Amino acid sequence: MERKASSMAKVLLIGIVIAILCSEIKCSFEDNFSKSDCPDSHFKTSEDGQIWYLSLDNKAGCGFMTRQRYRFGWFSMKLKLVGGDSAGVVTAYYMCTEDGAGPTRDELDFEFLGNRTGEPYLIQTNVYKNGIGGREMRHVLWFDPTQDFHTYSILWNSHQIVFFVDKVPIRVYKNTNYTNNFFPNEKPMYLFSSIWNADDWATRGGLEKTDWKNAPFVSTYMNFNVDGCQWEDPFPSCVSTTTQNWWDQYNSWHLSSDQKLDYGWVQRNFVTYDYCQDIERYKVKPEECWLSPWD
Repeated sequence: MERKASSMAKVLLIGIVIAILCSEIKCSFEDNFSKSDCPDSHFKTSEDGQIWYLSLDNKAGCGFMTRQRYRFGWFSMKLKLVGGDSAGVVTAYYMCTEDGAGPTRDELDFEFLGNRTGEPYLIQTNVYKNGIGGREMRHVLWFDPTQDFHTYSILWNSHQIVFFVDKVPIRVYKNTNYTNNFFPNEKPMYLFSSIWNADDWATRGGLEKTDWKNAPFVSTYMNFNVDGCQWEDPFPSCVSTTTQNWWDQYNSWHLSSDQKLDYGWVQRNFVTYDYCQDIERYKVKPEECWLSPWD
């Protein structure tokens, strides 16, 4: 399966601009993030502080979160996932309104589900509003995410949430003309990442367990980029002023023609699960499933 070529010029230009901005300001881990309560041995950085390593063993995992909250914008990071036999291991990169799985949280998830050696990783994306999720999609990838860094991004505005892999849109979650009551757009979110053991469900529904002989399991991060509305209590001006930022202008409310080609290619070839098509789980299709990602 050979992916249709597309220019993606606008998104690429945005990425370049953000990278330039990051080179002009402090972009080390300490400037943007705080570490979770995990052993120091489970978090390491490169000598220049630009590459970060999280590890998991049978005693603990590790994670980090941004020092700032954001409401709407473009959020991106490069990850290289755990190689080899990673069954049961989940690497998560996500946005959430709070530090913890609170009962009223909003959340946007990338979860990378490990597998046995030679079997493909699955990416699970999910959306939560007011503590309720159940909006999972799963994809396989068109590359091996353990061999090199790849970019995972979220575009979030009041019209849509788009999950990107290397600038390719893999999921579109809309909030257009028909009101989507399950669209998280009211609360600011932190960005998080973590590595943890989930062998009760992550690989083949929990049939494949984590092989701790392969520990430590290490996920690697670099190039954190944000171009978004940084939250300031009680209410930041950039949220109430529409169309002042590229991520809330008309062109960011919809996929471009080239993005639609890429999105269609992903839908045809790499989707392994879509909650909107799961009629056994949802006898009545959730209302947001009627919203077209193409509009």
